[in-house]
Amino acid sequence: MKKILNLLFEYKSLTAEQAKEVMMNIGKGIYTDAEVAAFTTVYLMRTITIAELQGFRNALMEMALPIVFDDDVIDIVGTGGDGKNTFNISTIASFIVAGTGNKVAKHGNVASTSVTGSSDVLLQLGYTFKNDNAVLKKELEVANITFLHAPLFHPALKAVSHVRKQLGVRTLFNMMGPLVNPANPAVRMLGVYNAEMGRMYNYLLQNDTAKFCIVNSLDGYDEISLTTDTKVITAAGEKIYTAYYLGKRTVSPEDIAGGNSPEEAAKICTSILKGEGTWAQNAVVLANAAIALHTTEKYADYDTCMQMAVESLESGRAYESLKKIVC
Repeated sequence: MKKILNLLFEYKSLTAEQAKEVMMNIGKGIYTDAEVAAFTTVYLMRTITIAELQGFRNALMEMALPIVFDDDVIDIVGTGGDGKNTFNISTIASFIVAGTGNKVAKHGNVASTSVTGSSDVLLQLGYTFKNDNAVLKKELEVANITFLHAPLFHPALKAVSHVRKQLGVRTLFNMMGPLVNPANPAVRMLGVYNAEMGRMYNYLLQNDTAKFCIVNSLDGYDEISLTTDTKVITAAGEKIYTAYYLGKRTVSPEDIAGGNSPEEAAKICTSILKGEGTWAQNAVVLANAAIALHTTEKYADYDTCMQMAVESLESGRAYESLKKIVC
């Protein structure tokens, strides 16, 4: 690791093969916590390259516990690390999508840079993490949604979880999470915290078979926040959408704050899914769900997808999906 660190400290980059080897060694527990901390924070000071990102991804997927479902699945996931402390928008949007009858395999983790991650909220709501393929498959059949807690599927993520928590800052693992869903979803909606990361994701995903959509609010949210315009990247190109187009109006950062504890975050999640959310909260989760549905390419246009999302939430089907997977 010392050789690798010295190379990176000199602003040199790793080849895809070198990056893969380092990540494989992290997964095997070869390095000390100090070495892992130093390595993962380098990428706060210098830009990760496409080759490095590809190498890290290849290693994580090679080591991952594979999961296979009979149906095509959707994932809605953000990098985290945007420092905005929103409520768990992608998690709630996932249940809304499930309520439309589409299958969702949500990939997530506990928070390392914010108050709550998707895993924190699901755990607070009574969900039990699992990695048994048959059990997850049954869950998907019954509720149209299942949850893949990243450390149960990725040895490297498990190995560094305590280091990430202690650091409390964004690391390269924030960049990796959305790219390494072990179920290999057929449809991916990924949120990124800046345009540069969006371009790198786009480059990598162009080589995948999955349909994808990358979203970045221009004020730095890793999701559609409706606080300003949103850049949306697909295989067809890039577009900027206004908050009015996506959600009929703008919202303020205070409107989508996530609370100060997992308990508060879980209450917000339940409240919205039960139809008791504020106008702003509903608008944001519906916009994210609608874009995810649109990414499937099964529906005529965005307005159709928005109407489906609204019906899922207002009919209670989104909340029913939640109740079917929690204790």
